[in-house]
Amino acid sequence: MNNKQHTLFVCTTCASVWQDGKRVGESGGQQLLQQLQQLAQTWELQNQFSIQGVECMSACSHACVVAFQAEAKLTYLFGNLAVDGSASAILQCATQYYTKPDGLLPWSERPEALKRGILAKIPPLSKWTKLHRNCC
Repeated sequence: MNNKQHTLFVCTTCASVWQDGKRVGESGGQQLLQQLQQLAQTWELQNQFSIQGVECMSACSHACVVAFQAEAKLTYLFGNLAVDGSASAILQCATQYYTKPDGLLPWSERPEALKRGILAKIPPLSKWTKLHRNCC
């Protein structure tokens, strides 16, 4: 199928409680990351997807935030994901992302939890490199 490495990034700063400029307790993002890692132990794509925690993805007003990324594919950034109840939908969407050669995730095909939370769809760097070489 697809032998390129795929990555699911999870913001670990999302849904944090702050007191006197310091994070208190475990953030919602850390909890979501743990849920994803737990579910991924029996996921058919566990060896094709790396699940990585990221300290901050700068979408704080849209906590919790995740991103799908792979070489030569669109990168997706999703936010406003519930800490409890969205991990399964995230892995389902990651499976869809994996099976698409370009990573395109049409709205109608996404799990419900990821239909309204899209923050960005970023073209692959390889597309911009080709455009730059062919212009000017």
